[in-house]
Amino acid sequence: MLYIDGTDRSQTELLPDSIEDYVNEDNSVRAIDAFINSLNMIELEFEKAIPNNMGRPPYDPRDLLKLYIYGYMNRIRSSRRLENESKRNLELMWLTRRLSPDHKTIARFRSSNAKALKNVFRIFVKLCSDIGLYGKKVVAIDGSKFKAVNSKERNFTVPKLKDRLSRIDEKIDKYLDEMDKNDRDEDDEDNGKPPPDMKKIIDDLKNRKGIYQTILDELEKTGETQKSLTDPDSRLMPNNGRMDVCYNVQTAVDSEYKLITEFEVTNHPEDFNQLHSMAKKTADILETNDYAVTADKGYNSANDIIATVKEGIDVHVSGADFDACITTTEVQAQQITKHNNGRCVYFEDRNIVICPMGKALYPKFYKKKSKEKQVTGVTVFSNMEACRSCACKCGFAKSGKRHEVTMKEEKFSKEYNDKNLYVRQVKIKADKDIYDLRKSVVEHPFGTIKRNMDASYCLTKGISKVTGEFSLTFLAYNFKRVINILGSARLSELCMA
Repeated sequence: MLYIDGTDRSQTELLPDSIEDYVNEDNSVRAIDAFINSLNMIELEFEKAIPNNMGRPPYDPRDLLKLYIYGYMNRIRSSRRLENESKRNLELMWLTRRLSPDHKTIARFRSSNAKALKNVFRIFVKLCSDIGLYGKKVVAIDGSKFKAVNSKERNFTVPKLKDRLSRIDEKIDKYLDEMDKNDRDEDDEDNGKPPPDMKKIIDDLKNRKGIYQTILDELEKTGETQKSLTDPDSRLMPNNGRMDVCYNVQTAVDSEYKLITEFEVTNHPEDFNQLHSMAKKTADILETNDYAVTADKGYNSANDIIATVKEGIDVHVSGADFDACITTTEVQAQQITKHNNGRCVYFEDRNIVICPMGKALYPKFYKKKSKEKQVTGVTVFSNMEACRSCACKCGFAKSGKRHEVTMKEEKFSKEYNDKNLYVRQVKIKADKDIYDLRKSVVEHPFGTIKRNMDASYCLTKGISKVTGEFSLTFLAYNFKRVINILGSARLSELCMA
């Protein structure tokens, strides 16, 4: 048996006359070309959207945007690799009309157009929304950590700086003692001089100590807890069981086709207090508040949940189980105390306290006078049943948590029903069927982006530039999803319509 043999390399062949013949009608590059050509680059605020009247002509931002979208869809994010691919990849030759910008031009385009790239992402979301690819029934919100361009050695926290300063002082004292010992042991003055390398070591340690002390003074002055030197906006945070310098990227994903609706790049280590802002932005881009939002227990902030409910959005957060109310008069939540570095919120119209774990605490008894605080009208709130089943275990009394709300005595003697407020009571509790969708909806994009698209780490520095980078990442993800759903030819028709 003979093997399948290839063509002789010296054989002359008649290849197709144009690059157009190499790209079939359902190729994804045709959809990319149609979508980018439909954009108004001036309104999107791209740099060099209007060509120069003098000097060397620039590259059209459309061509560079096409290059990037194709690259992110095909695991090519590096500007140097994109430059190489533009010279040998037939699909890219067709898409950019055989243009091959250098890698510095390609990288500069991504860094300089962060805001415009976010606008392109939102335009594609609105296009998909108009053609019915967003169900607008259930939206899942979650965050994931992406490694920043900053090593842990270039990130400093207050304890880390104090530890290093202490160790440097010990080393300097050790070298000084050794130099003194050498001086005492030597009889000859010429030979009693310390070795030059030891002096250099001590000088280097003193210089390093000065750098660490400057960073520590800056942190104490600004009130920050850490500082990153390579990427100042990045922060040290837990990531898959270890500590890394990362960004926390929040996403909102529609449950219909798992398309990303909105995202936000943050440097907050936790998801706490991120629910309302993401739900509000999602409502704005989908142009509706009539949908349900679901998230895990990391978003279980009573303030955030109630603010989201007031927007008219149905909330299903794991662990949230309390009563809230919405009145015709806007009632501002008052922060009355601190508990385990969390916030307790008192709602006057319901006369309840929401603890940091989202549990409702009810008034149990009143004190006419408090000797400790020297005030009158102290009310003790508690909820023994909620505290027994709570994972926080932060109650300082066996009967459960007790939070004291200090107010004037006569204020509690009033009947709250006499305020003539229209009260709509809302039960905040996650629906199991809706919450069970969360993992399959919102984890899917993160897995695809990190594994299939090789985008588990950042290539740019600064929260603004990283936002532009993830605009390309999430746009490429949505583009691939829509092509799988509709096909490239159908998407091209919709873009040109």
